[in-house]
Amino acid sequence: MKSILIIGLGRFGRHMAQKFLEKGHEVMAVDWDEERADGAVGFIQQIQIGDATDERFMASLGVSNFDLAVIAIGDNFQTALEITVILKDLGCKFVVARATREVHRKLLLRNGADYVSYAEKEVAERLAIRFGADHIFDFIELDGDVGIFEIALPEKWKGKNMIELSIRTKYKVSVLAYREGGKVIPLPHPTHVFDGEDSLLVMGAESDVLALDKK
Repeated sequence: MKSILIIGLGRFGRHMAQKFLEKGHEVMAVDWDEERADGAVGFIQQIQIGDATDERFMASLGVSNFDLAVIAIGDNFQTALEITVILKDLGCKFVVARATREVHRKLLLRNGADYVSYAEKEVAERLAIRFGADHIFDFIELDGDVGIFEIALPEKWKGKNMIELSIRTKYKVSVLAYREGGKVIPLPHPTHVFDGEDSLLVMGAESDVLALDKK
């Protein structure tokens, strides 16, 4: 269980808080808007109303005691940047911020943010990969063009196992799991015969995954 500080209770901040709470983590939220704070009281027990750009106010929260701080403010870059600097100055262990422009993402990283979510870019890339190939259903980027892809089972793989197919050597991807009847079965045995699965979860470079539909 982690202790998490959420700064900003707009839609993004509320969704983040809900997900963290569902996973069993402790969440404290901060917002300057009393109305927004009141709207989240139903599911967040710890809410502080105050200005996150006020260093004395933030210091009073014991920022260094949190495992993670999320700056859920995407529409005011200057404010997000100020809060990032303050959090790091106060000893925050890990800061996650939002950006709506690439230049903002770079500046936030240079000024202390440990991770910056560039939502528009991430969503655009994910959708382009998903809908740009008929055999790719979903995609999670890991590093550059390397990611985890949910793909349709290649026709030539049916009735064969991973040893026969020499998947890593020939196709340069790793099979992490397969989905059958709506259930995900992780780490299939090398002798497992692919036959009738709905889809596979594979890890590899985008170019190699795209090539599976052609090989």
